[in-house]
Amino acid sequence: MDASLSTFSEGPEDPFAVRRAASVVLDPRGRVVGWSERAEEMLGYAPEEVLGRAADDVLMDFEDRGVVLAAVSACLRDQGWFGIVPVRHRAGHRVEMGCRARVVLRPDAGYEWYVVAAPAQEVIQWETDRSLLDGLFRRSPIGLAVHAPDLRILRVNRAMAKFSGVPTELHRSLRVRDFLFEADAETVEARLRQVLETGKSLIFAEQPVRILSAPGQELVASSSTFRMQDSAGRVLGVAQTVEDVTDRVQARRRLALLNEASARIGTTLDVATTARELAEVAVPDLADYVSVDLLDPVNRGEEPVPGTHGEMRRMAMRGISPEASEVMYPVGEMIPFPPQAPHLRCLAERRPVFETYRASQLPWLAEDRERAERVLSEGLHSLMVVPLAARGLVLGTIGLWRSRRLESFEEDDLTLAEGFASRAALCIDNARRYTQQHQAALTLQHSLLPAEVPGHPAAEVAHRYRPADPAAGVGGDWFDVIPLSGLRVALVVGDVVGHGTHAAVTMGRLRTAVHTLANLDLAPDEILAHLDALVDRLAAEQDATDMSSPQLIGATCLYAVYDPVSRRCTMARASHMPPVVVTPDGQVSIPDIPAGPPLGLGGLPYESTELELAEGSLLTLYTDGLLELRRQDLDDGLARLRTALTAPARTLEETCTAVEEAMLPEHPADDVALLIARTRALAAEKVATWELPTEPTIAAEARKLATRQLTAWQLDEMAVTTELIVSELVTNAYRYAEGPITLRLTRHRDLICEVSDSSSTAPHMRRARTTDEGGRGLFLVAQLAQRWGTRYVRDGKTIWAEQPLRMTGPQRDGPARGVSDPRSMVWHGR
Repeated sequence: MDASLSTFSEGPEDPFAVRRAASVVLDPRGRVVGWSERAEEMLGYAPEEVLGRAADDVLMDFEDRGVVLAAVSACLRDQGWFGIVPVRHRAGHRVEMGCRARVVLRPDAGYEWYVVAAPAQEVIQWETDRSLLDGLFRRSPIGLAVHAPDLRILRVNRAMAKFSGVPTELHRSLRVRDFLFEADAETVEARLRQVLETGKSLIFAEQPVRILSAPGQELVASSSTFRMQDSAGRVLGVAQTVEDVTDRVQARRRLALLNEASARIGTTLDVATTARELAEVAVPDLADYVSVDLLDPVNRGEEPVPGTHGEMRRMAMRGISPEASEVMYPVGEMIPFPPQAPHLRCLAERRPVFETYRASQLPWLAEDRERAERVLSEGLHSLMVVPLAARGLVLGTIGLWRSRRLESFEEDDLTLAEGFASRAALCIDNARRYTQQHQAALTLQHSLLPAEVPGHPAAEVAHRYRPADPAAGVGGDWFDVIPLSGLRVALVVGDVVGHGTHAAVTMGRLRTAVHTLANLDLAPDEILAHLDALVDRLAAEQDATDMSSPQLIGATCLYAVYDPVSRRCTMARASHMPPVVVTPDGQVSIPDIPAGPPLGLGGLPYESTELELAEGSLLTLYTDGLLELRRQDLDDGLARLRTALTAPARTLEETCTAVEEAMLPEHPADDVALLIARTRALAAEKVATWELPTEPTIAAEARKLATRQLTAWQLDEMAVTTELIVSELVTNAYRYAEGPITLRLTRHRDLICEVSDSSSTAPHMRRARTTDEGGRGLFLVAQLAQRWGTRYVRDGKTIWAEQPLRMTGPQRDGPARGVSDPRSMVWHGR
């Protein structure tokens, strides 16, 4: 192939150019009268072989005669022709040639046919290239601009003219800055210049642009730029294709925003946080200002009543300017939307509402003129309100405003906003449900644990409770401080196996049982035995009725009773951690208390241990979560606990805090209950105790001793009632008991009378007949005392009665209230 053909193959060079095409001249009768060198090169005939001869005899095969004659007929009819005809080469083979024929007039008024020809393949290729070039400038939907080396425009196609807003014929000699804003034009020209200088093409470079003919509209253009050179390598300029990809970019942005919303909305189970996340995602990519308003029941974790549209509370607000809080209602405020407000229409109709405010007023803010003026001053012109709906409930609305972006909201924006709202509404409803359940769990827990531990003369107490699941706030550990008769106090800690609501409910049942058993004044080991039976029964009931709930597999408990008069503490434990005792001089010990089996195991006994505590001793009861047994050695945990308890003197609350900080991580793995008691002792002058002889005069002797002691305490006004109570209790002990009888009077907030004997016979009231001579002693005690009862010890029992100090008459609110005939009550012993 020669150099000219090589050059042609590199670009759309005209194959009918003089230096490339074969030229032939025919007279009116079809004889060859002109033959060029290129014709000889292409077809092999020398001039003398064809000149003067008929073309159809030299250049046409017989079988091609029909095709050629048809071309001749068309040429004669149209005075010219262009097409492909088969030509016979001198070597005998056929050659497809593209031919262009035109009539040429001669001076003698005659005419000739001038024919130029080129290989058909080159002609077809050139026509294709020319058609493509024509299509690029006339029919292509992609903009095309050709720039000179000085970046002035040489030519643009129709698509570019539509893009720029300037007619095609007016583009020549213009620059990009003549139809783009200055900042955008500088970026475009910088890219053109870069390609012009380096020759390195730019492909699909995206850029937001603003056109001078449409200043309120921002488009995104994707451009590809390449440098133009001639066959000698001279730079002719730079060409650029431009496509409006605004819709594609916006769709991509919307998809990215939806993905971002999925990741950022609903990171917590908190209604306010979820609303704030929704507002942060929507600004500034979708709206310039966003507000999230929820129906007030939703904020409390309640379910809004369908069909009611009460006031809404602003949960989140965000804007592109710092003045957003001044323009819009602040977060936390109840929004007084008027009936015609788009937000209420959105709630009522459960569909989005569009509004634009090109005028100088906001109809639904007519009553709040100052706020309406602020809104308009910020240029807020377009509003879209979308309902927040989930699981068939409308929870509130999201309001989206535009100000700096001049275009109003459109359907694609609504689709994106509804995607945000759908995701956020589901998360808000989950948070609402969680809030509701969390509040229910907290209410349950608070109802199961003591709200406050009242002061008690036997001990000063402080406590801590930390559930393993702080979100739920419930667990199976518990503690209790229960006042007992005789100024004694019961200190209790327990731990139900497991966590959460099921463990908390079981704990509540056990705590109720402990209170009931404590009121019976049973010994610690007996109380644990009763609890063991209860847990075993509860587990059996659950196995029979509810196989889906977590199974109750046991509990542990430590029950201690401290008497401030004797300073003795009796304890028993059911596989619970032993207490820690710190004496006033700082000595730390762990009492050796038999562990006992866990509650619910059944069949094994529990044992009590009694020890004497000096006044001011610290008795620390706790559950195993305090020692984090799964993470550390037991001895290490106890050593840290000793260190925290023996720190310099401080209040009990500070001691609890010190233990909590030293022993617990931020999120403990197990529930923790901690109870610390500082023991008190009752002064000797407030207690009087006598051993009474078992003689018939025992009642008289008891009355005399009691009266003398009341006089010493300056309580003479209580002598009569106290004598009656003492007389009845001592008489009963003398009549039914064997062995020594002890009388003890204790003065504190009440006057307590206690009579102890070695009998286990339980006194109780029964209805007496009118003919009975006795049996009314217990009724008298019940009428005269504020409270009375019986407690048992290993070697007998104690009957006690309490009277409030300065009592001036019989107490009528005791056990005998409502008895129509007091004489029907008799003292009866078994």
